[in-house]
Order: sequence, then structure tokens, then C-alpha cells
Amino acid sequence: MGGQYKITGDKYPRMRPARRRGRLAFAGVACATVLGVLGWGTLQLIDVFTGGDEASAAGAAACRTAPARASASPAAAAAVLKPAQVTVNVLNATTRKGLAQQTADELKKRGFRIGEVTNAPAEFDKKVDGSGVLLGPAAALKGSLPVLGTQLPAAERRTDAARKGATLDLIIGNGFTGLAKRADADAALAEMAAPQPTSAAEKKDC
Repeated sequence: MGGQYKITGDKYPRMRPARRRGRLAFAGVACATVLGVLGWGTLQLIDVFTGGDEASAAGAAACRTAPARASASPAAAAAVLKPAQVTVNVLNATTRKGLAQQTADELKKRGFRIGEVTNAPAEFDKKVDGSGVLLGPAAALKGSLPVLGTQLPAAERRTDAARKGATLDLIIGNGFTGLAKRADADAALAEMAAPQPTSAAEKKDC
């Protein structure tokens, strides 16, 4: 460039306009957003045509069965026997005299019906090392045996398929130190009879 204008110094004027970087960045973000939306829409369509319906059906089935579980608990609680409905033979398998009668008297105070009070048969006499054995028919396993078990939690529970009637045997063993405290036994009975509440997680899922 001649004439009266001269270029001095080591910097020269820009001969072309600056790049519009801001517009390019905006265009890139816009493209990425559009692609993301399209990809999400595609995944939703795939879910609808493959497993979406099955998942919804499974969820609905779970919600339908939840009330059934909740309503089944009171029925189960009503089936728990009361001590007055349980007859117990108290048999002493130890060498301590009078232990069967003392135990029978305490069980009677707690509402149980008492049958025979005597020494254990030879099958058990002096052969029970633990606190005792609760013996009953097979049908008592989920009925009267657990009720009697609240009075002597450490006792072994057995059933005899050939046994007739509903009467139970409480066979006192060498490790017997007494029945459970009455307050603890009553609390265990109350817990057996209490309905189980529906969990908060089940309600939320439905």
C-alpha cells in the first residue's frame, strides 16, 4: 500500500472477518440435542413393542396379589389356638421328684388343659438331656405345638404320624430349669396371633 499511508511495526491488519465461533458452537449443541431426542424416542418404541407390555402386566399382577397377602394375615391369626384349647400330658424324664406336678400346676394357671401327670415312658426316661421334648401328632406341628412351645422355647419339637388324638406331651428333660417367664410367654402368644401388616414398599409399588 503506497501513498501517504505506511505500515509500521510488526503487526498487520486483519484482511478477513473473524470466525463466528459462537454460532458454530450453538449449532453443534443443537445437533447433539436433536440426536439425543431421536435416540430416546427410538428406545421408547422398542420398549413398547418388546417388553413394555410384559412389565406392565407383571406390575399389575403384583398389585392384585398384594391385597390378598394382607387379608390372609388376619385369617392366619384367627387360626392360632388358645391355651384353653390345648391339652398337655406332663411327663417327668428326670430323677427329680414332683417336677411333673409342679410344671403341670403352672401350665394350668396359664390356661392350658392338663391330661396325665406322671413319669416318662422308658423310651424317654433319663434320656432327655435338654430342657424337654414337646411331642404331638403331625397335625399339631403348625397348630398346638407352637402354642405350647411359647412356654418352653428351648424344648425340642417332635411329631408322631401314628399318634391319635390332639393331646400333646411335655416331657421334662435333665436340662429343665422351669417354664419361660409368664410375661415372655404371653408376649410370644400375642405375637403369634397378631396380623402381619402390609409393608410400605408393597404399597408404594402398587
